[in-house]
Amino acid sequence: MSRTNLLTIGYSTLSKRASGIKFLDSFTNLVVIQNPDNESFSPPPKAITSIELKSKGVAKSRNAVIENTHTEYLLFGDDDIEFNEETINAAIAHLEANKDISILLLQAVDETGALRKRYSKQKHSLKLTNSAKAATYEMIIRVNDFKRAAISFDENFGAGAQNYLGDEYIFIADALRAGLKGNYLPMVLAIHPTESSGSFRDTQKDAIVRSRIFTRVFGIWAPLMRLLFILKPPFNKFSIRNSISFLIGR
Repeated sequence: MSRTNLLTIGYSTLSKRASGIKFLDSFTNLVVIQNPDNESFSPPPKAITSIELKSKGVAKSRNAVIENTHTEYLLFGDDDIEFNEETINAAIAHLEANKDISILLLQAVDETGALRKRYSKQKHSLKLTNSAKAATYEMIIRVNDFKRAAISFDENFGAGAQNYLGDEYIFIADALRAGLKGNYLPMVLAIHPTESSGSFRDTQKDAIVRSRIFTRVFGIWAPLMRLLFILKPPFNKFSIRNSISFLIGR
């Protein structure tokens, strides 16, 4: 089967950034463009399927990507990403050989080639306790499994929403709780600039948003999980004041 029939790379972008995407012609490419202000922009090439949304929010954009993907697999992309085609093919092979796996996480490097964060060196199964740092562009999903389970991104979280973080982790957590299975592979899938919306910041606003993510994922167990997060090395995640905001959520 042609790889264009197996995997879609679904990009989420803003109208003014749509022309900067670096596409891989070996796969199906889909672009969802957020354009709430009805700005004029240069559309992607005619060979690329594009959808314009008159709304704001990356989670809404990702959900439109899922809804409009008709291949077996979906890789989520941003407009500032460069994907490794060899790794994509290896990931597809892994998923083809493991039909019980619905979600696959991989690695990303920055523009210097350095890993963007501390990753495990070993393949492992995804759990709530090891998926919190996942980025969307590190993620490949088996589309029909998510559609059957009615799993989508929580539109109250993610860039463009008041809670501007956490949409990826919540997405994975909802999938795992629905009984879907996932793997992590220590393979570099993408290049992404060092700075991103998910970068850790020691601010009260960041602390409160991250606290809400724990509430959304863990419910009544959120206070305990927030405390364990604070106590886990390294200990200087937040200042004392922001640590208190994180623990109490305000």
